[in-house]
Amino acid sequence: MWTPEHYRRLVRASGWYDLLVTAAFVTPWSFIALHGLLQNLHHGLGLPGMLPPFEPMHTLLANLMGSIVCVWSVLRIRDPQAVFGRYDAAGRLLFSAWQAYALMHGATPLIAIFLFFELAWGMVQLWPVRASSFALNAPAAMAGPAIPAHTGGS
Repeated sequence: MWTPEHYRRLVRASGWYDLLVTAAFVTPWSFIALHGLLQNLHHGLGLPGMLPPFEPMHTLLANLMGSIVCVWSVLRIRDPQAVFGRYDAAGRLLFSAWQAYALMHGATPLIAIFLFFELAWGMVQLWPVRASSFALNAPAAMAGPAIPAHTGGS
């Protein structure tokens, strides 16, 4: 069982992980460089096939994903609320499902590395947190559309 403070640290750490892993997806130029690095890694490991070339529409979708994940990451780094960890875990389960789907349909086995980390982060963020303090930042989020004001601190 997580203590509330340890869980906040976990939420912040998952934000840093996501920011570092997805920062290269944010711009077309950084994504093209990342694609080249992944292609070289794919061939260097002797994996069959190749990464598909990316057309402008594919690059746009990668950039949109990278942009929203980076914004979500910064939010969790700056304000690591427990409820954000639960939402992040749900997102990771969705990402994991689509990564597994891609693997089953012939995508590069490199995706398995990302799948492992998505599942690991998702599982640890689903572990229980002591209810007495976890509830401190959950009621406002569960009450409805009102968004609690940031109170500062870390």
